[in-house]
Amino acid sequence: METYQKRPTVQLDLRKQQEAVWELFTSECSYFLDHLLVLKMIFMNTLKYLQTHEYLLDVDLWRLFANLEELSQTSFSFVNGLFGIIKDYVDASEISPSIDFISVLTKYFRGSLCQSHQTYCLNYSAAVFYLESLRQRDDFGIYLKWCEQNEQCRRLHLPELLVAPLHRLTRYPLLLKNIWKRSTDSTEKILIYSIKEKVEKSIRDLEGKVKWLDNFQKCRHLQEIIVWPPLWDRDKRFFIPECLRHVFKEHMAENILSPTNRHLLYEGKLTLAESTRFLDVYLFLFDDFLLVTKTKRNKKKLGGSDTGLMCPSLTPELQTVIKEGGSCTVLDQPIPLDRLVVKSIDPLHVSVFGLRNAFLIQHENRYQQCIAAFLLQAQTENIKKTWMTQITAAVSCFTKSQETKKISSLTLPAESSEI
Repeated sequence: METYQKRPTVQLDLRKQQEAVWELFTSECSYFLDHLLVLKMIFMNTLKYLQTHEYLLDVDLWRLFANLEELSQTSFSFVNGLFGIIKDYVDASEISPSIDFISVLTKYFRGSLCQSHQTYCLNYSAAVFYLESLRQRDDFGIYLKWCEQNEQCRRLHLPELLVAPLHRLTRYPLLLKNIWKRSTDSTEKILIYSIKEKVEKSIRDLEGKVKWLDNFQKCRHLQEIIVWPPLWDRDKRFFIPECLRHVFKEHMAENILSPTNRHLLYEGKLTLAESTRFLDVYLFLFDDFLLVTKTKRNKKKLGGSDTGLMCPSLTPELQTVIKEGGSCTVLDQPIPLDRLVVKSIDPLHVSVFGLRNAFLIQHENRYQQCIAAFLLQAQTENIKKTWMTQITAAVSCFTKSQETKKISSLTLPAESSEI
């Protein structure tokens, strides 16, 4: 990696294209090593071992893991293919004009990569329901707890690992698009674009069969426009020297928006009152947290080639932001619903500041101390009431679900002394 990053290139455009290819390679490595391999080696192989010793014999491997072995092998071959071309390029005695990646992309994206992901995704819904039924059993609960305590899981639970291939499939078009945007050769661009279209067609084919993929598609589009600034840019109180910034590994938006059990309940445009100005903000209310973002519009509008970004499920406000090449920059950390307090503001208290239809959102820590506050203004009184109703209902539902989980956790089977 160090050798690759230091490699000199003649053109800046070529360097950008190499970075896009490198992103595809490294993200595929992470997907294979941290998700597929963990699923296979820790969960599936352990279950196979138990079944050879006549435990959990009635658990159906296919219903739970589908074609995981095929998917792992395909991803592993794809990683090796990308690694081979990158290594050949880095090891070349003379500077090559570009990385020869088209053949690898064509081979896998027009081959088994999309097909194996489709097969897995079609089984996913059934696998989730099957897993929920198995979790009620004491013997399966012991197996699951033992596997999830393995350090290779990195505190991820089985449902979070099972969902990884779905998110990866919806991520491929964005990665391919980045390579396409940074390519300069016209023939190369045509080939990359056709591969991207092939992957998007695979996803559309799935959408007609699987309802939950609609939520995934919307989350994928949100990932393209939501920008997560690092800590030192988000809050000027924290001084992080340049030499130490590599220590802070910010979680990617894809990890925050990827779980299938997370749904967007409500969204919309509001105005945030700051000390010296009013700021246009866009709020996303999920079923477990609230996200406050600042809309940023780009004077240089996107060309017609980028209209593929548009998604019918996005609101007109977000579609306008996309058309103008803008983004939604996260203002503060997500506010968990069990740490959120919403209050209506009496017009008498804020009319002197020119505020109308105002309400307050407080972010409290575990000690009930307020660590952030947002004074928001809606366009009308009805919009304000709708927002307060939506937030209150979401908080209530989240609180009830958390209480239910606590009660169920008290009845979980104890870990076997043998394990």
